[in-house]
Amino acid sequence: MKKNRKIILLLLALGLLALIALGLRPAPVPVNVVETRLAPFTEWVGEEGRTRLRETYTVSAPIAGYLQRVRPEPGDAVALGEVLFRMEPLPAPALDARSLEQARENLSAARARQQTAQASLETVEADARFAAAEYQRYRELHERGLVSTTEMERARNQRDRQQAARRAAEHAVEVAGFELESARAVLDIASGQRPDGDQPELALRSPIDGLVLRRHRCCEGAIGAGEAVLDVGSLEDLEIQVDLLSAAAVRVSPGMTVRLSGWGGENGLTGTVRRVEPAGFTRVSALGVDEQRVPVIVDIDGDPEQWQGLGIGFRVEAEFQLWQSDEAVQVPASALFRHGDGWAVYRIEQDRARLQPVERGRGSGLTVHITAGLDAGSQVVNHPGDRLEDGVRLRIDSVSTWPPEG
Repeated sequence: MKKNRKIILLLLALGLLALIALGLRPAPVPVNVVETRLAPFTEWVGEEGRTRLRETYTVSAPIAGYLQRVRPEPGDAVALGEVLFRMEPLPAPALDARSLEQARENLSAARARQQTAQASLETVEADARFAAAEYQRYRELHERGLVSTTEMERARNQRDRQQAARRAAEHAVEVAGFELESARAVLDIASGQRPDGDQPELALRSPIDGLVLRRHRCCEGAIGAGEAVLDVGSLEDLEIQVDLLSAAAVRVSPGMTVRLSGWGGENGLTGTVRRVEPAGFTRVSALGVDEQRVPVIVDIDGDPEQWQGLGIGFRVEAEFQLWQSDEAVQVPASALFRHGDGWAVYRIEQDRARLQPVERGRGSGLTVHITAGLDAGSQVVNHPGDRLEDGVRLRIDSVSTWPPEG
């Protein structure tokens, strides 16, 4: 009887110790579990891009002049050779009171010079007529032997000189007439007003079939040589410029596939890399960090009807396909963590966490390609916390597959 009591007390003590040990045992760590999966894998690098035209034509004023009102507006279709705008000569500047009085005096002086030249012409003509008659008399007397040859030659020389003087006087009258007309034009034309009569016009025509993209000038007025008036282009030549980080740009080559989204249409678009420009530039990021960017030019594939509504300077999300595999073991990037010099995950084995070193391959967004260390169908902890370590008991709250379906 006494022996049985000792056995019962011993069992009670062992049970109490077991309850104490069970109460002191760490509780299972709740985790979210994802299941690795063997599926096609594509590595993408994404960046925001802007649409632009491969060729833009700026129609400007070839010379200084007076621009007539520009009728075409942005978005208007234009044909090759269609007149876009017209120019005419600038109106003469108006004269101030002092200059106007001076111009009147110049006109009076020009009129007086013309009258003086005309009087001089009449005098020279009289002298020329007398010299011609004198020469005629000397020639008749020379034929009769009454005057010497020297005297006849002297009379002929005088006649020729008077004829030359007459021609010079005629030219002087003509020059005086031109000066008079010029002085009169200063008063008649230089009023600061455009003349009512017909003016010579210069018509500027469209260099292509396309659309008016931008109108720099709309209203009539004076315009300088080389000043831009209209930008013309064809939206069929629309392309996209994406400024990639230089580390990603070196992996991009012409002919690569580009996935285009976020442009506002219902369907996604595809494109092809046409050129990776050889020169980069520095751009400050939103965090204030200097980044080296390289422009990558992308052609949009398909029928232009598919991207109706896209214009110049529109925002587009571009994703470049850098690498593709038909079968690859994939896990979310959130399941990986640094372990020594490499990477590791916590694999689930009999409700316990097992530290599993892995070799990380390529990454695409939130998905990582695992080249060694995991098989398809393995369960790993997503977002492992600091409470996890090798051998810790787990409580699985949820299990999902990766990558997500669809």
